[in-house]
Formats: sequence, structure tokens, C-alpha cells
Amino acid sequence: MSVRSYRERPIRTAVVGLGWAAGSIWLPRLARHSAFTVTAAVDPDESSRAAIAATPAGAELPLLAAVHDIDPATVDLAVVAVPNHLHCAVATELLAKGIPVFLEKPVCLTSEEAERLADAERSGGAVLLAGSAARYRADVRALYQIGARLGHIRHIELAWVRSRGVPDRGGWFTQRALAGGGALVDLGWHLFDIAVPLLGSTTFRHAVGTVSSDFITQTSSGAAWRGDDDGGEARSGSTDVEDTARGFLITEDGRSVVLHASWASHEALDTTRITIDGSGGSATLHCTFGFSPNRLERSTLTRTVDGRTRPVAVHTEPVGTEYDRQLDALPALLADPAERGRAIEEVRRTIGAIERVYTSARVAREPRQREYS
Repeated sequence: MSVRSYRERPIRTAVVGLGWAAGSIWLPRLARHSAFTVTAAVDPDESSRAAIAATPAGAELPLLAAVHDIDPATVDLAVVAVPNHLHCAVATELLAKGIPVFLEKPVCLTSEEAERLADAERSGGAVLLAGSAARYRADVRALYQIGARLGHIRHIELAWVRSRGVPDRGGWFTQRALAGGGALVDLGWHLFDIAVPLLGSTTFRHAVGTVSSDFITQTSSGAAWRGDDDGGEARSGSTDVEDTARGFLITEDGRSVVLHASWASHEALDTTRITIDGSGGSATLHCTFGFSPNRLERSTLTRTVDGRTRPVAVHTEPVGTEYDRQLDALPALLADPAERGRAIEEVRRTIGAIERVYTSARVAREPRQREYS
């Protein structure tokens, strides 16, 4: 479909996966956005379909039980928000049918899955779109503008540390086989995504990291604001992922990146901190990503040059505005031939880095495990 066609009528959109993300983020926003019309909602779970049908955004939607029930002739875009382990399978099926896909993060769980997505995009002739909404935040965009004036970027530090916020404890989020990992896959993907415009297309030469899980089973650490649980007992499933990950990475062109992702911590508030160090100065953004109520009151941005730190005015906007702005951008991306393959290239770098951090953390633990075995 051409850009002109998208302007002539709304983009017919199917939402696949009717969990928290669909009900809280995508369906309400798509319903009120003039560029889109939701033509189908898909989930194999009958109770999930019933829950969406009871909401204003889903009351009159056609509800389907399977992806193969979607007619490519009636859909211009599929927004995929299924559990992590299904991302690749669902997206490749849709792409192979010629249906463009916007895929929630994490886009995939392994490098092998990234190649399967690339093959499906090529064979189906449909574009894969992906990316964190965090890039569309007003404060992050202000940081990017300052970063462009800091000379050669030498070092980036990215941290998203929640006070409390382990999602779906005992459910699929905390089972490695279903989620692919813990905080590094969930929050860390956003942080890597933030770094892409700052680092460009360079890849990582070295990556080391550590993981830990000191908070994941604590009753007080659950993400009660998601509605996954009521702050009481977790679900009966296993919790074999990390709640905290730290990484240190070096790019092929010699720049360094420090990453810290935590679902829970000793902190009082959820805090996101991004620092850029360049040859001509540094800049730091303090804010809170996501929907948690345990957040900083406002975003603050500073720039430091020659020993002087000055505040930079930045707009603090309503929570979730970045998702509206991301939807604003989707029609043009969907119609741009240059977008085909672009998401995959970013995904390859991101999942490759995540895999290497996990490998480093696993190797670092093995000698100690042998010592006490």
C-alpha cells in the first residue's frame, strides 16, 4: 500500500494477543487514532477474548481464535503482543502470508529466531516493524538533540531500575522457557533500543555481564500496578530468570556502553537514567520509563561542559504519550520501502548483545558452582 492509500483510508489493523499490553496500550490507542481502524482481535484463550469484548475498545470487534483465521485481504497491519516465546512463530506466520507486522519487544529470543524473521519478511514481501516506544518520548528526543552537539560520543550509560515491578510472578514472564530471560530481555531491550540512534549501525566487539535474582520471589516486589497479582502469593510456575542484569559492552569502533536493568531493587522509586559522554561534553536524563506509579515526579535533563552543569528545559508528558506518538509514525514507516530489513538489522545487534551478556554471566557463575558442588 502506498503512502497516498494510507492517507485515503485508515489502516485496517489486527491485534494479535489480548493480554495486558493489548488491553492497556494498543487497543485503546488504536481505537481513538484516526489513522487506524481495528478490524480483528486474536487470541486462542477464550477468557482473554471475553475480557477484551467487555471493554469499550473491544466491544464490537471480530474476535478470532487463531492467526490463520486472519484474511490478508482485509488487514493492512498486525500488531503482535503475544507472550515472548510466541513472537517469532506468530510474526513469521503473518509475514509469510504477506501481512505487515508491528512486533512488540522483545522482537525475538535468539539469533536463530532473528534469521527466521528475516526469511519470512523476504519470502512474504511484507515489512516487519519493531522498536521501543521509549524513542518517542519527548525527554528522550530532547536528549538526542543534545547528544548531537556533544562531539564524538565515547560512552553511554543506560539504566532502568524499578523499586518494585517483577511482572507476572510465577507466570510466563518469570519462566526462561517462555520469556527468554528476565529483566535484561524485558527492560534491557528498551535500553538497547535507546542506544541505536546514538551508536548508529556499529556492532559490539565485546560484551560481559552479570545477573542476579535477589528480589524476584519477594512478595513486595511484584508489579501490582499491572494487575498480574494482588501483592499476595505468586502464581505456581517457576521463577528461573534474573530480576537484575548489568552489562559492559564495547563497540567495533571503540565506544563503551554500560547497561543496568532491574525489575526490583532497594530504591524508593522507579528511575531511568541515561548519560551520554562525548568529546564536547556530557548530558544526563533522569526520568521513569513505563507505567509504574512508583515514578519520579518529572523528567530532568542536564548538560555538562567544561565543569559547568546546566539544566535543559524538557517537557514531562502524560504516561504513555510515547505510544501515541509511535502510532503517529507507523503509517509512513509502513509505506516506506526502505524500512524493509531495517528492523531486522537492529534486532540482530540487540539479541546478539543480550545473548553474549547472558553467556558471560553464565560462565562467571560456573566456577563458583563447581567449587561448592
